[in-house]
Amino acid sequence: MAYLVLVRHGTSEYNEKGLWAGWDDPKLTEKGKEDAQTAAETLKDIHFDSAFTSPLIRHKQTLEIILEILKQTHVSITESNALKERDYGDFTAKNKWEVKKKLGEKEFLKLRRSWDYPVPNGESLKQVYEREVPYYESTILPQLKDGKNVLIAGSGNSLRALVKYLESIPDDQISEVEIAPGEVYVYEINEVGKITHKEIRNHHELMI
Repeated sequence: MAYLVLVRHGTSEYNEKGLWAGWDDPKLTEKGKEDAQTAAETLKDIHFDSAFTSPLIRHKQTLEIILEILKQTHVSITESNALKERDYGDFTAKNKWEVKKKLGEKEFLKLRRSWDYPVPNGESLKQVYEREVPYYESTILPQLKDGKNVLIAGSGNSLRALVKYLESIPDDQISEVEIAPGEVYVYEINEVGKITHKEIRNHHELMI
């Protein structure tokens, strides 16, 4: 049995302003650092063998804070573009609530949460899934099958895509999955790579 732990990054500078970050690279705020610290406190029962994240600063800062608090800074860290947040294209750095007023509630929810909503010059959640899942299967899953505990720090959509895969969530139900800053998903994975248990730690309502 191995642990697969998914942690959403803490509150970023864009989160505080209600902006879509996408592939832009804002840092964590002081609140965001506290989010990561709180997440770490819930993981003191797990010793990690490896960690994965993307090149985005908010992901890396979150991971570094967690490993420091856990006194596990020796853990090998791998960065991959496959684990980057969804590319919001023309909506990058746009204010979510202004976009909501312009598009209306129904279209806004499709843009923000749905599976295959087209984003001009950006990605749908389906496209995030298509770049992320092959990487998970080829690089991360073999470690889990070998009994190694793995930590992944990412963004809301990069983690939602992976959760969809892990839990076989139907396309029309993925919009119901929300992961708040600093929230932690802990999966127990057996030797054939299947989930045997799931727990959500540091759970709180998504306010941003």
